[in-house]
Amino acid sequence: MTVDSIQITAEQYDQLETVLCNVNKKTPLTERFRALFSLKSVATPQAIDIIGRAFADPSALLKHELAYVLGQIKNSYAISKLVPVLENRDEHPMVRHEAAEALGAIGDPSAIPVLQTFLKDDSIEVRETCEIALDKLRFESTDQGQNVPHARFSSVDPAPGFVDEALPTVDELRHLLLDTRKPLFERYRAMFSLRNGGSEQCIAALADGLTYTEPSEGGSALFRHEIAYIFGQLQHPASVPALIRCLANAKEEGMVRHEAAEALGSIATPEAVKALQCHLNDPESVVRESCLVGLDMSEYEQSHELHYANALSKTTTS
Repeated sequence: MTVDSIQITAEQYDQLETVLCNVNKKTPLTERFRALFSLKSVATPQAIDIIGRAFADPSALLKHELAYVLGQIKNSYAISKLVPVLENRDEHPMVRHEAAEALGAIGDPSAIPVLQTFLKDDSIEVRETCEIALDKLRFESTDQGQNVPHARFSSVDPAPGFVDEALPTVDELRHLLLDTRKPLFERYRAMFSLRNGGSEQCIAALADGLTYTEPSEGGSALFRHEIAYIFGQLQHPASVPALIRCLANAKEEGMVRHEAAEALGSIATPEAVKALQCHLNDPESVVRESCLVGLDMSEYEQSHELHYANALSKTTTS
């Protein structure tokens, strides 16, 4: 197996597993993230097995990221690693949500029964994620869903943007984005359409969606966390003020603030880095860890490294 013309050997798989699974109990979380994304690049069943074994770790942030990566690999082999995570009601809701989203990302209809099982889960984030994942799988089974062009982003998204449909303007997309009466899947489609547009007007509309709203007012932490994720993809400085406000909002859910921290790390402006440094001692562990990862990402963005997933560079030869 090769990644960027680098041969992956059995020994190198073992080294990546040693780092990701923190076998020596001393490996920094930032190094483990880089090992995880190196395994994502490899994307073999053996890499999926290693990622699956790392779910034994206590870090909710790491386990959330493991589930995300398994979804992005888009291999049905990973379903058996994800279903037990979703089924484990003792697991952090952020992790279970990501497992459900990953099942939708893989796109295998065999996941439909298990996703339906959790439509009435105690966690609203899990319920909403299963709803969106099921809508995505249904959409992909239609002629329209099978002919959605690829966006300029490499991610497997929980919902596709609109293409040649009757929502052409930013104002119309913003209206749908903020309409809590609409199904989340439709609002997500507006969200990803705005991401695909990428203008400052689009970013301003998305920033309106990131504003904290009480659940009783129709606010969804899942929805807001996805907007923060999108800002990390766009890497536009115009989103930094909204992300800083989100990270600093103690009322906001940890899953949203964590995503804001990682987005700030991707954008890596001086203001973004300063905000991350200010929250390194945050009371919430998932936020503290995300700030560490965000600062590591910002160092990468300001370096000359070709890939964030550079763990292989220490273990491979051409």
